[in-house]
Amino acid sequence: MKKKILIIGGDPNSINSEIIVKSWKKISNATKKKIYLISNYDLINDQFRKLRFSIKLKKVISLNDKVKDNYLKIINVPLKFRDPFKVSKKNSSIYVINSLKLAHKLCTSETNILGIINCPIDKTLLKQNNIGVTEFLANLSKIKKHSEVMLLRSKKISVVPITTHIDLKQVSTNIKSKIIYRKILTLHDCFKNKFRIKPKICVLGLNPHNAELKYNSAEKKTIIPTLKKLKRDGIDVSGPYPADTIFMDGYKKFDVIVGMYHDQVLPAFKALCKFDAINITFGLKYLRVSPDHGVAKQIISKNKANPLSLINCIKFFDSLNS
Repeated sequence: MKKKILIIGGDPNSINSEIIVKSWKKISNATKKKIYLISNYDLINDQFRKLRFSIKLKKVISLNDKVKDNYLKIINVPLKFRDPFKVSKKNSSIYVINSLKLAHKLCTSETNILGIINCPIDKTLLKQNNIGVTEFLANLSKIKKHSEVMLLRSKKISVVPITTHIDLKQVSTNIKSKIIYRKILTLHDCFKNKFRIKPKICVLGLNPHNAELKYNSAEKKTIIPTLKKLKRDGIDVSGPYPADTIFMDGYKKFDVIVGMYHDQVLPAFKALCKFDAINITFGLKYLRVSPDHGVAKQIISKNKANPLSLINCIKFFDSLNS
């Protein structure tokens, strides 16, 4: 029996309903059978009507409800709203958090689920500083701290930031050997498990030109000793490489580029890949994937949203389910 795919509707004030319906029209009937949308039924219905989209919806109670193949199955999450594209921040926050918690509960209690695709979410709705969906689900999963990994993946390149949603001034104090070691170990093990290859991992330095490897630099004191330990443990890792040149051609020799902070690797990644990429969380009790873009409030209701990243998320799960 093919396993189910949960899609979380995400931020109500977003392009999410548009990319959902555009993706739905592109995928096969066999894939549609596996998909369950965690959302508010009335919200999705009203948003589709406003956007003049027409697909058949069905509210379900459980993953075992029998529904015709061409219906988008919705597991309902309560939400108070008047205008379907202008939901209050308070109500949006409650709704998003409850949606994530429900998806987590289903993934940890059911055995027939491949994982979660969450549509874009404004991170301020999670009500915690320096936290995104990756960290939120890691906290729910109660995994060992710093064991979760945010992998941005495309056909061209994959990147991982060691630190994620923290301010730049906090990065240097969070570049610690145990954090680097734990995240690269998780990356290596999950990469082998899901993609069936032992990854060749490139690690970037923290400072411009690796601070010329000065004796008191993060490269000398922390990064290089950690890489030596990883190599002794059988991980194919090398570095540190300077971040200003690796994205010219050097990245092509590796399976994954590991950077020290969020915007060290993501701007180059997005410039290379545009929408043709996905965001994968490794290290949880289940797989979590999301489109590699934001809520795009500036184009809500304009029928300009590109569904490619969400389609790629669905294809990624389909490849695991074949």
